[in-house]
Amino acid sequence: MKEQHWKEMIPVDRYVVRSNGILQEYDRKILTMLYQPLVGTMCFGLYMTLWSELEQDRLWGKESTHHHLMSMMQINLKAIYHERLKLEGIGLLKTYIKEEDDVRVFIYELIPPLTPHQFFNDGVLNVYLYNRLGKSIFQKVKNYFSDSLVDDQSFKDVTHSFNDVFKSVKATELAPSFQSESKDVFSPDAQTDFMDSSKRASIEMSLDSFDFDLFLAGLTDSMISKRSITSKVKQAIEKLAFLYGIDPLQMKNVVLDSLNENDQVDIELLRKAAQSFYQFENGEALPNLSEQIQPPMLRTMQEKQPQTKEEQLIQQLEVTSPRQLLIEFSGGAEPSKADLQMIEEVMFNQKLSPGVVNVLIYYVMLRSDMKLSKSYVEKIAGHWARKKVQTVQDAMNLAKNEQKEYQNWTEAKQNKKTAGRKIVRKEMVPEWLSDEEKEEKKQPSKEVDGFEEEKRKLQEELKQLDQELKQKHKE
Repeated sequence: MKEQHWKEMIPVDRYVVRSNGILQEYDRKILTMLYQPLVGTMCFGLYMTLWSELEQDRLWGKESTHHHLMSMMQINLKAIYHERLKLEGIGLLKTYIKEEDDVRVFIYELIPPLTPHQFFNDGVLNVYLYNRLGKSIFQKVKNYFSDSLVDDQSFKDVTHSFNDVFKSVKATELAPSFQSESKDVFSPDAQTDFMDSSKRASIEMSLDSFDFDLFLAGLTDSMISKRSITSKVKQAIEKLAFLYGIDPLQMKNVVLDSLNENDQVDIELLRKAAQSFYQFENGEALPNLSEQIQPPMLRTMQEKQPQTKEEQLIQQLEVTSPRQLLIEFSGGAEPSKADLQMIEEVMFNQKLSPGVVNVLIYYVMLRSDMKLSKSYVEKIAGHWARKKVQTVQDAMNLAKNEQKEYQNWTEAKQNKKTAGRKIVRKEMVPEWLSDEEKEEKKQPSKEVDGFEEEKRKLQEELKQLDQELKQKHKE
């Protein structure tokens, strides 16, 4: 969603916090260990700040202004709006608005998080958490929220029922005053709400996120009864289609592979079939949680107006996905499957953020005559992973500092290929590399001039991409 925050709310707009069910201390651990890695610390902090406005074991807080919220969190309104959308998207918040006489009042309804059992069997959130934490930490977190089962098969249930223990009292035995006073006490009251902790967060997909008409058109009664596609199955299909990028026609085959012996859709088999389909198409790596662009908490130019060409490039790399950057390098052509798989493996294995991967692509492309050498990419990626590089700026700074070492890697590789043949070649470097490197450059040859032209075209394409992104942002 690209709405401009100042159109949605302003600091003087008022809000009140409501809890959709009692929030408990155990929910705090779930939010900290299961949700925080997915939404980030700022989004987690917004939920906790709103929670703090509720008195213990109460459902409603007191009315405040958004200026108060800005002061409490020490962030601007744009950031609050952005983090609010993330809470809504992951199912932890519902937002309601009332406008009267140019006065807007919001209700922020906090939704308790999923229980650990629900979360680890969700089919979407658990996969995303796995990719964010990695196998080892994911298993430790899962173990924290689970315990060993007790074998109760050898035990006998001797629990007494209610009527074994208690005796019912007839109405005629009640005191007259109680009979008269209790006339309405058991009737539903529309003005009250019970303290309940059973309502839990769930992620919801847009109604148009999956074309069920096209999906159902591809099924015939001879394949499967359409009555088997229940509302629960539809929800699972929507989630899996979103997670694995499966279109309606492909989903038909996935569903047919998930039928049990009664020709009914087994949701657990459906999840396994969708995962197998994805891995058959994309290799063993599961989908990455990254938003395809640099996460907001790792952007350095989000609240800043670029003043230099380098800052403009940083901003572009922060809002562009690695795949889109490869498309721009190819003049609009779809990247090769090998290049995409290599980039996905780097992101998955080295846990590099999308923005850092963009710097890696940009650097290697300009250093290697527009080629992506797998060994070269993996060597630099491993170095940056060990250095714990997370931001675009940090990646560019490290590339500047380690320029000579990277150059030695390429020269060593060239020496192995040439096996003694002497090749004089002037390699190009991105503009943002150190001034010392620029001073050492000699007069460019014809090869250099040609490469400069390629670089100029690339910069123009990146500039055009930036304008398109800004236009989409305005829309």
